[in-house]
Amino acid sequence: MFNPKHPPQSLEEIRALLAELPDVDTKAQDAVLEREPTLTKPAGSLGRLESFSLWLAGWQGTSRPRMTRPRVTVFAGSHGVVAQGVSAFPASVNQQMVENFINGGAAINQICKSVDAELRVMEVAIEIPTNDFSREPAMDDEGCAEAMAFGMSAIEKGIDLFVPGEMGIGNTTSAAAIAHALYGGNASDWTGRGTGIDDATLDLKTRVVGDAIILHKHQMGDGLEILRCVGGREIAAMAGAIIAARFSHVPVLLDGYVSCAAAAVLAAIRPDALDHCLVGHVSAEPGHTRLIEKLGKEALIDFGMRLGEGSGAALAIPLLRAAAECHNGMATFDKAGIDGKEGA
Repeated sequence: MFNPKHPPQSLEEIRALLAELPDVDTKAQDAVLEREPTLTKPAGSLGRLESFSLWLAGWQGTSRPRMTRPRVTVFAGSHGVVAQGVSAFPASVNQQMVENFINGGAAINQICKSVDAELRVMEVAIEIPTNDFSREPAMDDEGCAEAMAFGMSAIEKGIDLFVPGEMGIGNTTSAAAIAHALYGGNASDWTGRGTGIDDATLDLKTRVVGDAIILHKHQMGDGLEILRCVGGREIAAMAGAIIAARFSHVPVLLDGYVSCAAAAVLAAIRPDALDHCLVGHVSAEPGHTRLIEKLGKEALIDFGMRLGEGSGAALAIPLLRAAAECHNGMATFDKAGIDGKEGA
């Protein structure tokens, strides 16, 4: 059983945690389903908002879903594969952007203010790049497990919703490699322009992704081994946070391509591992659309964003807040003195 005071120290211990994931609270969902038809609206008229309130209730473990304390956490890490020239920006941008987050100057700072969400930044050994996965595995077992355990510490009591965001130059290369390893196809199916690379760099990035999967294919026996071989520490931290959120009854709103790649390694081990997760938005990165389909999810919004940082998912928080407020705040037909009409 998950104990935050004794975090896992190996990938095998994390596999054991995945085998023990708690289920949804069906009693809480039954209470929502019982109350929903009594509210002053035609049955089903709020569409997906009704499914959101049901989802929130089940994974928060309460008959009255809430959205008073959502949190976005940006995990920042460094990727050795950047040395191959796969990004439009140098690795030095990682630390500079972390300082920008701390100083309140990034897009995610403004978005969190506008949607009334908490923001945290967690550096995952940002000063030490992972190994260049075009030459060797990005991490060893212990290092990958350590990053996942660090991510688990992001989940605190009292959070209503968790949004895992990220910052890491080169991490869309990792995301593409993870997706390619998990779902096959061609490397070009999963590799996009990331920070806005030109055609020549895109060709290079695609080749790096494809060659890396060939290089490591005999080591990548499951999702966690794929994460270890071609992932990044911030991606591992997001995966760890998603696991901890499940044990702590905190629903998760996934962000873009990198966030969903972190989640996908868990789904590859246990298909229902992401039942407590929704996808906040679909990004402009082509592989993200394919990845969401593979995960069997449907994004809440599509604004053509590709920033990362948790920004797209954060913009979707008000939709979940509206769902919770509608379910909790609407009057019943009896209370409002309105004659209900069966099937209205």
